[in-house]
Amino acid sequence: MSKVGLVIAIFVIAFVALVAYSTLHGPRFRVQVCMAVEGRSVCKTVSGKSEEAALRGGITNACADLVSGVTETMRCEQSKPQSLKWLQHPSEQR
Repeated sequence: MSKVGLVIAIFVIAFVALVAYSTLHGPRFRVQVCMAVEGRSVCKTVSGKSEEAALRGGITNACADLVSGVTETMRCEQSKPQSLKWLQHPSEQR
């Protein structure tokens, strides 16, 4: 194996380890967000490292299934969720 190949292999292993560590480490927030637009509704379950990240991800994913186009997407993402259900919230765990 050449030196370049060895360096690339080490970099790839380090990158995979970093991704695995950041994904699995620390408390996670998990939420089910339901959004409704023009009589249609969609619910998405999302997890994130922070409460805000999980909530934003749920809203964004639900709106992506409901609407298309920039204007409709922005309107959907700025509206209040139809319902929120926290499935995992580290501050509430004992």
